[in-house]
Order: sequence, then C-alpha cells, then structure tokens
Amino acid sequence: MSTLASVLHPLFGSGDPLFANGVDWVVVLIVLIQAVVVFVALMVAVMLMIWFERKVISDMQSRIGPNRAGPFGIAQTMADGIKLFFKEDLLPDQADRFVFKLAPYLTIIPAFLIFAIVPIGGEATIAGHTFELQLADPPMGILFLLALSAIGVYGIMLAGWSSGSKYPLLGAVRASAQMISYEAALGMTVVMVVLITGSLSTRTIVDSQAGHLWQWNVIRLAVVPFVIFFIAIVAETNRPPFDLVEADSELVGGFVTEYSSIRFALFFLAEFMNTITMSAITVTLFFGGPDGPVPHVAHLQWLWPILWFLGKTIAFLFVFVWLRAALPRLRYDQLMDLGWKRLIPASLGWLMIVAGFVVDGWWGLGMVAAVIAGGVLISRAFSIGADREETRAIVPPVGIRLWTRQQEPRTSPSTEGGDG
Repeated sequence: MSTLASVLHPLFGSGDPLFANGVDWVVVLIVLIQAVVVFVALMVAVMLMIWFERKVISDMQSRIGPNRAGPFGIAQTMADGIKLFFKEDLLPDQADRFVFKLAPYLTIIPAFLIFAIVPIGGEATIAGHTFELQLADPPMGILFLLALSAIGVYGIMLAGWSSGSKYPLLGAVRASAQMISYEAALGMTVVMVVLITGSLSTRTIVDSQAGHLWQWNVIRLAVVPFVIFFIAIVAETNRPPFDLVEADSELVGGFVTEYSSIRFALFFLAEFMNTITMSAITVTLFFGGPDGPVPHVAHLQWLWPILWFLGKTIAFLFVFVWLRAALPRLRYDQLMDLGWKRLIPASLGWLMIVAGFVVDGWWGLGMVAAVIAGGVLISRAFSIGADREETRAIVPPVGIRLWTRQQEPRTSPSTEGGDG
C-alpha cells in the first residue's frame, strides 16, 4: 500500500485527513464511493438543470413547459435522452472516423473532472475515517482547472475539423476563437484570487473566505473580478447571449452539424454540465463555497455546508437561465470586441492593482494611477480606430445606409416622368 499511498496522497489532497494514517482498503473504498457519488450526482444534476431551464423560461414567457413525462414534466429530459440514444448514428463519408468519435468525449470529460476539485461541504466520518466532502484537493487545483477548461477547446475544434464539411469547420473556428478570447480574461481573474489567497488549492481558497461575509473574495476583490469572471464563463460555456457557436440562422448548426444520436447529445450534455461546473467554481472562488451560518443541530452539522453550497450554485444556475430568457444574441463582432477591447484590458488592469496592494498599500495606489492613465490612453486609441474604420469603409455600415436612405427626399410619381 505504500506505493498506492504515494500516488493518492498528492493527487487527492495533502491536507485531507483521510490520508493522515496511511492508505488501506477502507480508504480506497471511500475514494471510489466518492467518485461514483460525484459522477451520479452530476449526471442527475444535468437532467434536472435541463428541466429547470425549460420550466423557468416557460414561466417567464407565460407558457406551461414540460408537463407530460413524469410529475411536472420532470422526466422529459430522460425521455429526450432515451430518444437520442436509439436514433441512427450517422458517420459522414469524408469524416475522420477516429477523431469524429473521440471529439464528444474531449468536451464532456473535462467538465466532470473540473467538478472533482470543488469542495461541496466540510468533513464527514465513515467507519472511523474522517474525510473532506471533496473528491480531490490537489495542491495545484487552480492550474488543473485552467488546463481542463482549455482542453474543451480541442474537442470542439476537432469535432468541426473531423466532420469533413465546411460548415462544421467554420463553426468550430468561430467557437475556438470565442473560447480562447475569453479564456485570457478568465485566467487573469483566477490569478487575482490566487494572489489574495496565497494558494492554488481550492480547499484553501474556501477556508480563507470562512467566517464572515466580508471575507468572501467577491468583496475582498471589489466585485469587478467577479463580474469579469462571470461574463467570461458565460461565453466559455456558449450560453446566451454568447451562443454564436450553434447559431442556426448563420451556420446551420455549428460544429455539431454532422453529428446525430448519442454523440450529438454528448455535446449538449457537456454544455449543461459545464454550466453546473462553472457555477460551482464561481461559488468556490468568490462566494465562500459551502461557507455559511451553521445552526447547532445535533448530528446535522455536516449537512448545512452542503445546503449552503447547493443554494448558492442553484442561484447562479437561475442567473444563467434568466440571461437566456432576457437578452438578445450579440453579433460576432460585438462578442469579440467585448472580449478583446473590454474584458482583457479591464482584467489586466485590475490584476495590476490587486498585485500592488498585495505588495504594499503605496504600491497599490501607484498601480491605481497607472491603470487609470493606461485606461484613458487605451480608450482614446480605440475611439480613434473606430473613427478611422467608419471613414475608410468602402460600404457604410447597415445602420448608416438605412438612415441615409430614410433622409433622402422622395419625389412624387407625378414629377418623375418629366412632362407626364
């Protein structure tokens, strides 16, 4: 067991009390049970999330929503999954068979693995073994998060390329550009959390926010990094109003055009799983994870942190659905402008301010002045660039053409024919 202990200890968490007294068959069994429970819970959560989104949007739009399969239509997602499982599995003639079949798994596996580092509660005890309610707490957990979120891009790009068709390839290029653009802003906001916490471990990040509301990172970092992070994850997960990846009116169905049956379902399963995972990551990084008031109720102390974590995560899932129901889809140029011209400069500037205050208060004030000056220069540069684009455009923008046409004087039919 010494070799197994040397592998499990750094992988699942150096601070987990489960490995304090070595590794025996009970410890291995507890780790396996945790993995199965997390996987099953995440799959059930995805099904409930799809039903939840349909119901909430139908309520917002004065509709009924699913109400046939199961009570309140709760089994509708299962019915849809069974239907997709038994549909014909198509394989295009020009497709790369191996990569075409592999791509869906490259999108769904990272979503599950990211959830493994999320603390969902405090500690529990089984058979005399105390362990954290977290599948894995590696000391480089944040790097693990960033690496796996980047791997999802490969699944989307390979899906479009391997289909052997131009429309999936165009959709994959657009999706990859979108995800990579917002990955930069997302990464810098995560770096701010690491700077103020001093650790890459998600459990340490949660522990540093415990105790009081004002110790949550959303307040310690002055809200702005949280706003940037949330916008970035909405774009990363291809959620409205950034769902340009599969905009049917523009690119047929995006990178999933040639997919059918269960492989088609895996992509959307990964999208909803990513929504749940990133909501949990948001709670972990900025809102204290499972931290919250714990009433003194005998034998239920372990349950309250789980309930706090679930409540916060469901609140963010509701915000995702609310955005879908309320906001129109952006144009692709607006999407890229927001990422490159707004979020990346803002996140870089705020990162410099946070780093300055971590070093010293006077350094922080100096960084504030430098960021304000840099922001003015960048805004001026963007304004000049936008003016040059308008004056040098061969064809004026659509809005200007329509406005000019409306302002032109109209001649009456009696005067158009000369002497008529």
